[in-house]
Amino acid sequence: MAMADRRLQVFHTVARLLSFTKAAETLHMTQPAVTFQIRQLEDHFNTRLFDRTHNRISLTAAGEQVLRFADRIFEIYAEMENSIRDLTGEISGALTIGASTTIAEYMLPTLLGDFKEKYPEVTIHLKVANSDGIVSLVESNAIDLGVVESSVANKNLVVEVCKRDHLMGIVPPGHPLAKETSVKFARLLEYPFICREEGSGTRGVIGEYLDQLPECEGALKVTMELGSPEAVKGAVEAGMGVSVVSRATIQKELRLGTLVALELDPPLERPFSFVHQKQKFRLRVMEELLEFARGYCEEHPG
Repeated sequence: MAMADRRLQVFHTVARLLSFTKAAETLHMTQPAVTFQIRQLEDHFNTRLFDRTHNRISLTAAGEQVLRFADRIFEIYAEMENSIRDLTGEISGALTIGASTTIAEYMLPTLLGDFKEKYPEVTIHLKVANSDGIVSLVESNAIDLGVVESSVANKNLVVEVCKRDHLMGIVPPGHPLAKETSVKFARLLEYPFICREEGSGTRGVIGEYLDQLPECEGALKVTMELGSPEAVKGAVEAGMGVSVVSRATIQKELRLGTLVALELDPPLERPFSFVHQKQKFRLRVMEELLEFARGYCEEHPG
């Protein structure tokens, strides 16, 4: 049975991603091993399950049938898993979470630390990339759950806002704007502007905000592009320019007085969102993590 299970799992992954290469990556297998498992299943049913044409694959009628049953079989498996876990009260398993840079550095350490304390049996792997990178990892099923800080265009994914993030202008002490409490973006743009790379959630949200301000049209001249919030803050502290960052990232610098934060007028907020595949069944451990994260976000709203 275990052997047939594995074949079905491999088939299910290939059928969902319609790519042997992506399926091999997701399953941590070599591509020939994936092809071999599919061949074995095709031999078992004595019929082709995939049509292979010009580097593209599609399901045959038989493949469509097998996929329908495989969905039901894995759904029943997950139900069995969950009902036994309900009975024993045990939550275990492994999850891979992906988070964009800002979230991974400032929000996740506390959340995951608290979660591990409550559920020591759970293994969590963390991947860090910018927001665009995380969304594509969710799409290819390389991670179970993504946490991102920009809007997600893919309508096939489930996106759930967990908290609002507040962005602020930052300048070094002694800067001409340092005595202001709030500032229009156009004023910030009179100074060299330092910002994250293209594809970063922070960069994207600044772009969208500027598009709504007619007086700032075409005015964003980025003098430096840096790959992390830490690098951006360091450059501003060193007097190389001004920037806009998440309020969550500058608590330490504000306490130490190495940066001055300015409210933006109009204010700039963005959602931090969970993003995952639409699966009808989910492992109990994923449900627990989502539930836990929702609670965390209610306690730390911004």
